[in-house]
Amino acid sequence: MATETFTLDDVRRILREGAGSDESVDLDGDILDQGLAALGYDSLALMETASLIEREYQVALGEEVLDIEVVTPRVLIDAVNAGLDG
Repeated sequence: MATETFTLDDVRRILREGAGSDESVDLDGDILDQGLAALGYDSLALMETASLIEREYQVALGEEVLDIEVVTPRVLIDAVNAGLDG
């Protein structure tokens, strides 16, 4: 496991590694509460992100977290940290 706490920087890194980034989206900006769909990530990108999280942090994300319409970086952070604590 890379760290004991999953952070916004981890979300940014994993999004870039797994699905790349749209040049028109500034992942370094204030994205904590922006939906991943609004950031240009589709359900396939979210599945790749979840797969990378599971491999790196050994945390499986539930289906409620993988709903592309409601997932924000904050939701991912909270879900991964809950899994790390559990």
